Amino acid sequence: MITNGFSYLALLVAVTTLIVYTEKRTRHKLFDYLPSIVILYFTVMLLSTFGVWQKTAEITTVYKTLKSNLLPAMIFLMLLSADMREIMKLGKKMILTFLLASVSISLGFIGMYALFHTAFAPDAWKPFAALSGSWMGGTGNMVAIQGALNLPDADMGYALLIDSIDYAIWVMILLALVPFAKRFNQWTGADTSVIDDVGERLAIKEANRSAMNFKSVGILLVTAFAVSFLSQYIAGFLPTTSFLTHTTWVVIIATVAGIVGAMTPMAKLGGASQLGTAMLYLIVALIASRANFAELTEAPLYIVAGFMIILIHVVIMVVFAKLFKLDLFSLGVASLANIGGVASAPILASAYSKALIPIGVLMAMMGYILGTFGGLAVGKVLETIAH
Repeated sequence: MITNGFSYLALLVAVTTLIVYTEKRTRHKLFDYLPSIVILYFTVMLLSTFGVWQKTAEITTVYKTLKSNLLPAMIFLMLLSADMREIMKLGKKMILTFLLASVSISLGFIGMYALFHTAFAPDAWKPFAALSGSWMGGTGNMVAIQGALNLPDADMGYALLIDSIDYAIWVMILLALVPFAKRFNQWTGADTSVIDDVGERLAIKEANRSAMNFKSVGILLVTAFAVSFLSQYIAGFLPTTSFLTHTTWVVIIATVAGIVGAMTPMAKLGGASQLGTAMLYLIVALIASRANFAELTEAPLYIVAGFMIILIHVVIMVVFAKLFKLDLFSLGVASLANIGGVASAPILASAYSKALIPIGVLMAMMGYILGTFGGLAVGKVLETIAH
């Protein structure tokens, strides 16, 4: 049984590395539907359940120090790829389709919780708020909201459970619908002539990004840790409420810093995405290390709630598709860019055409920008409903 901080951290890094290596090495189809980050969470959670480490003072200190300092750095690095100027080039229709997906998902959360909140524990709005951040952005947004709302690590298991099971089924459904795109577009009267041109232009742009090297890694790490320090320092001077806590301010400041940084020459440095992802995986492993399978007593209820959210989202999307002549590609990728993020939106885009992969990436990047703010807003509404 592990009782010291270094061994605890070393084991988490080893487990994380093994899972990522297995994904890259085998390229098994399982990882298309069940992301490695979800497998990581439940693997570490399983180790925690079996008591591989104790929650000693030393281990708790390592956990708190790493999580609080890596979180703003991770947010900053993940957002460096989300250049608002490039996103705006997608065109009004595609951007509005993405926003429609985000709004319909948020309405799905609000509608579901308004109907069934009495079936959940009083603080159940917190894991749903964290999940809404993920389903409007990505896992990074979910982790950011978890910190902002002081959501217990044990309750994060519910959010990740829905995020894995419901998400995996939704991915399979969207991929199965690809052959029906032409028929759907005829029904809505959609015009898809501009999509291929946008995809090819973005592919050329992405190919010009510089490769990761020692210099770029050094600059990115120094800047990210500086943002982490400054965001925590500045947050200490800002007013707090029961909802706008110190950590919430830290998350907001780091998010704004990342959005601004994406429009500077720093965004051209290679390695920001890789470093941000590495930090995200470690943060998820840290969170899972404090959770326990025995605490997931309401798992089936949460899974059903997740499908209810998706159902409301789909109904709204289809109605607006008919009204505004939207195509199935834009609808599907916008939905998956929200619910699945950068790991899965390009997969669906490539099922239509390899040239469209960059559109999936950019839509997912837009989710990273909006996910934290959107999730916090949904959380506030859910809190109001709960009380």
